[in-house]
Amino acid sequence: MSETLANIGEFGLIRRIKDLLNEVGVKAPRVTTGIGDDTAAFLPSPGYELLVTCDAIVEGRHFLPQHITAIDLGRRAMTLNISDIGAMGGSPLYALISLGLKAETLVGDVEALYRGFVAELNPFEAAIIGGNLTKSEGGLFIDITLIGQVEEGRAVKRSTARPGDAILVTGYPGRAAAGLQLLLRAGPGEDLRENPLVRAYNRPSHRAWEGRAIARTGCATAMIDTSDGFLGDLGHICEESRVGAELHKERLPIDADLRKAALTLDLDPYTLVLHDSDDYELIITCAPKDVGRIRDAVARAAKGVAVTEVGQITDRAGHITMLLPDGSSHSMRASGWDHFKGTVS
Repeated sequence: MSETLANIGEFGLIRRIKDLLNEVGVKAPRVTTGIGDDTAAFLPSPGYELLVTCDAIVEGRHFLPQHITAIDLGRRAMTLNISDIGAMGGSPLYALISLGLKAETLVGDVEALYRGFVAELNPFEAAIIGGNLTKSEGGLFIDITLIGQVEEGRAVKRSTARPGDAILVTGYPGRAAAGLQLLLRAGPGEDLRENPLVRAYNRPSHRAWEGRAIARTGCATAMIDTSDGFLGDLGHICEESRVGAELHKERLPIDADLRKAALTLDLDPYTLVLHDSDDYELIITCAPKDVGRIRDAVARAAKGVAVTEVGQITDRAGHITMLLPDGSSHSMRASGWDHFKGTVS
């Protein structure tokens, strides 16, 4: 019979987690106190600013447990936090993880979660240094606080885009949104986990390596990830920078898998690209003369990641306009995911 948390208890689980991290995690030399004390303690690196982010995912709201493995869930939860650090041009250092778990949860599933966390942290030599465990009467929740660093003065913010800047986006936004729609419409017993769009939803990729390379060029005027949807996050840049934007519809990147899925689902592919969330691509603004330098930086950081110029920043604060191939245009609402409305709004 498989062990559950009710069998080993909270402190037994903590011991299992510590043993697992000693086995598969990295040793962080600047950590002076790790798991097991009232707080963790570490020495900051001279010449760096610290970055701190937190994000939570909740069963039924952010993931579908019947369609994802525990290890992929751990990777997914850590990726969305790493993405925030990367969007500032930084690298992750330390994670603190709080879990809400049912008593009947299998110990092996919790260990698989941690293997997923570690799989995303290890390439950065980042470590889990603490957290919290509690019993959940509802579904699983995972709350991660991630601490990172960026060279002093190199953090790229949302608030510094300028009229005339080019708007760039990495990769192909909308793939994860299409994957979610495929899962929501899956038949009983249908296993879609190996579908490339479902993989994009269940185990998305961050752009932290690319974000760090972009920041080091000094060319980006603003940057953000697309976790709340392309339009919503472009709207955040416009709001914080007090600017507007023009987008060219024919330039928006749509890959073949997404286009095929949109036909199957009877959905507009542009709706998937613009409005839905759960992608972790980067929106970057820069002077037009620096577009090539941004592309070169991304190419050095990661092979095969497209960087598409999709529009330009304007001085019409708060206005986003879509330019159509026939020369006409229409206004767009900066819609992004709203957790409390439960919709894209």
